[in-house]
Amino acid sequence: LGMFSEVKFPVPWGHVAAKAWGSSEGHPVLCLHGWLDNANTFDKLIPLLPRGCYYVAMDFSGHGLSSHRPAGCPYHFLDYVSDVRRVAAALQWRRFTLMGHSMAFLSYCFMSPQFCFLYPEMVDKLILLENLGFLLAPEDTEAWLESKRLVIDRLLSLEAKQRTPKAWSPEAALQRLLEANRHLTAEGGAILLQRGATETPAG
Repeated sequence: LGMFSEVKFPVPWGHVAAKAWGSSEGHPVLCLHGWLDNANTFDKLIPLLPRGCYYVAMDFSGHGLSSHRPAGCPYHFLDYVSDVRRVAAALQWRRFTLMGHSMAFLSYCFMSPQFCFLYPEMVDKLILLENLGFLLAPEDTEAWLESKRLVIDRLLSLEAKQRTPKAWSPEAALQRLLEANRHLTAEGGAILLQRGATETPAG
């Protein structure tokens, strides 16, 4: 397990980088690093672990060899949870073990437990190194789970559906705008389209 390979997963702002040890046929284990850290945090640990697993240690966005988010975009804890979901989807992992390492910073401290809480059907085992569980007041649990999972699932669904924008005639574009905004008049829609549409040779 001393040998590893570099892996990259495309994301809308670039890529998420990772290191992988073992055979891809082995039991999948996703390894998450801590605050001001990167995938190399697992270099000394992975060779000591069971050999029947496929270990993938990702660099969170803005860390290690992963792309930074665009300038001006914050690094929120839910964005990191989304990164984990993106990597699992790229690997086509439906169920895997999650191993998280962290220090004192709250966002990283709760990353692994938060993912497990949001996607329990995807995680068969949670391994926490220097960490605490994710705690919510019982009365907040259902609303938090529903709202946060909805945000991540919709975001990834939109990213998966991205395709080349269609070209429309000015009349068809106006019709689509009016159908989506019933309160608009044709005159108001035409005014909005002057700034909200770009003319190309195709339409």
